[in-house]
Amino acid sequence: MIKAENLIKQYNGNTVLDLPELVIKKGESFGLVGNNGAGKTTFFSLILDLISATNGRVLSNGVDVKQSDHWKSYTGSYLDEGYLIDFLNPMEYFEFIAEINGITKTQYEKFLQSFEELFNGEVLNNKKLIRELSKGNQKKVGIAAALLVGPEVLILDEPFPHLDPSTVIRLKKVLKTLARDSSTTLLISSHDLSHVTEICSRIAVLEKGKIVRDINTDENTLAELQQYFTA
Repeated sequence: MIKAENLIKQYNGNTVLDLPELVIKKGESFGLVGNNGAGKTTFFSLILDLISATNGRVLSNGVDVKQSDHWKSYTGSYLDEGYLIDFLNPMEYFEFIAEINGITKTQYEKFLQSFEELFNGEVLNNKKLIRELSKGNQKKVGIAAALLVGPEVLILDEPFPHLDPSTVIRLKKVLKTLARDSSTTLLISSHDLSHVTEICSRIAVLEKGKIVRDINTDENTLAELQQYFTA
């Protein structure tokens, strides 16, 4: 589904990402962990064609993301609040996302109803502009909008910070359900090792732009990751 080939990103001559080859299969739930500056957001930005590679390429369904926009029709993502149109209120934003993706009012209203528990009464029908919402509620809006399109590929960069404990539990429930769905390829980066091991079937450790561990998740994975990061 997603393949990196000889993928290198440099800034001012410094290599921040170096992936000779990485394949993420269709339906896989893939977690990416690493310390600050490891290259996690850079990798996701290259998948989404937000930045250009210094060398190599990213393929989505076998097609270079820089050569075609077709991947955008089946990809949902949320990296940060810069993704949001912050002068809209949440309902206006959801309506906009629905309209540009050909989703009917009935369909998106039904979808939003299914997220009432996650929103916890703080998002739907909130007349505040998105920029006036808390960081946590902005994140709820962004993640919900990414899911609204029914993506085959979902990319979430650090989805848990700024969320209250109840919302974290509810979001993990949503993502675990997606991870069990063989039609959805899920890519998540996180600093929280326990969250990502709960959700993802495969976890890669990125350090200074290179993958130093690539693990199929089992009952020992959390302890292995904790040992790696405390060594």
